[in-house]
Amino acid sequence: MNALIDSILKCKTLSITGMAKNTGKTVTLNYLLEQLRLRRKVVAVTSIGIDGEKTDQVTQTEKPEIELYEGTLFVTSEYHYRQRQLVSEIVDLSEDSTSLGRLVTARVLQSGKVILSGPATTGGVRKVLDRMAEYGVDLTIVDGALSRKSHAAPTITDGLVLSTGAAIAPDLNTVVKKTAELYELMKLPEYETFKTDELLQLESGIFALEDDNPVSLNIPSSLLSDKYKSALFAYGNQLFISGILTDNMLNFLRMQPEIKGSAVVVKDFTKVFVTPMNLRLFLSKGGRLFVLKRPNLLAVTVNPVAPSGFTIPSKVLVEAMENIFTVPVYDVVNV
Repeated sequence: MNALIDSILKCKTLSITGMAKNTGKTVTLNYLLEQLRLRRKVVAVTSIGIDGEKTDQVTQTEKPEIELYEGTLFVTSEYHYRQRQLVSEIVDLSEDSTSLGRLVTARVLQSGKVILSGPATTGGVRKVLDRMAEYGVDLTIVDGALSRKSHAAPTITDGLVLSTGAAIAPDLNTVVKKTAELYELMKLPEYETFKTDELLQLESGIFALEDDNPVSLNIPSSLLSDKYKSALFAYGNQLFISGILTDNMLNFLRMQPEIKGSAVVVKDFTKVFVTPMNLRLFLSKGGRLFVLKRPNLLAVTVNPVAPSGFTIPSKVLVEAMENIFTVPVYDVVNV
C-alpha cells in the first residue's frame, strides 16, 4: 500500500470516483486521509455533490462518514459547514454559491466528521484546485461519483482512484463485465488539438470543429438531436459534444452517409452514456470517438460487500479486477 501513497503524492490533485453507490469510495477516502496524515502531508478535500452523510438518502442504509484530521483543509457549503462535528477556522468564504449556500474553505483545528458539498460546476472545481496552493496544500482530493456525470473532476485532476465493488450487481461476472466496460471508455483516444482548454470551458451545446475552432450549431444537447438533424453536418463531420453523449445520438450518426471518417469528441469518459453494443456499431461504420482528456488512473479499490448483503470474497474480487486493469488493485479494509 506504500506504493499507492507514493504514486498519489506525485500528484497535486486527485479524484476518488465511485462507479456506483456503496462501492467503497468514502472508505477509500478515509484510508488515504489517514495514511497522508501519518506522512505529515497537508491535505485539502472537497466533493462533487454531497458526501459524508450518515444515512444514504435513497436506500436508507448506513454510510461511512468522512473523518478529517487536524490541519486538513476542506471546502463545503455554508449549510453543511454549520453541521460539522469538528472544530475548525474559516480561511475563505467564496463569492461562488451553490443551492446550499456559499462555499466555505476551512482548516480543521480538532479532528472530527464533516459532510462535504462542494462546487456545483467543473469551473468551480477548477477554482478550488487552483487556490489550494495559497494555503500550502500538498494534495487536494475531490470526492465524486460517476453518477454525477455533469462534472469532469477525473480529468481536471492529476490522478484518479476508482472504486468498484459488489454493489454494482449481485454476481461476480456482471461486476467484472460492467467494470471492464467502464475501463474501455477510460482508454478512449485523446483528440489532438491546441484548443483543449477552450473546449473544456464550454458547458452546453453541440459544436462543429472547423480547423479545431468550435462553431455553435445552436443545438443545446445531444438529447435533442432528432429536432436538429439538418444542422449537424453544416460545418463538416467533426463534432464536439460539451454535455453527455447518448445512444440516441450515436445511433442517429451511424445511419448518416457522413458517418465514415466522422469524429465525435467529448470532454472525458464520464460524458459517455452509450451501451457497448451501440459504440461497437458506431465504430464499425467508420465513426470515431475521442475524448479531450484521458484520466490518469493510479489505482482501483474494491468493496466486496453490497448493502443487500451480497458478498464476494475479497481475494476473488481483487484478482478479478487485476485481470482487467493494468494498475494496482486494493481492498483497503483487508490490507
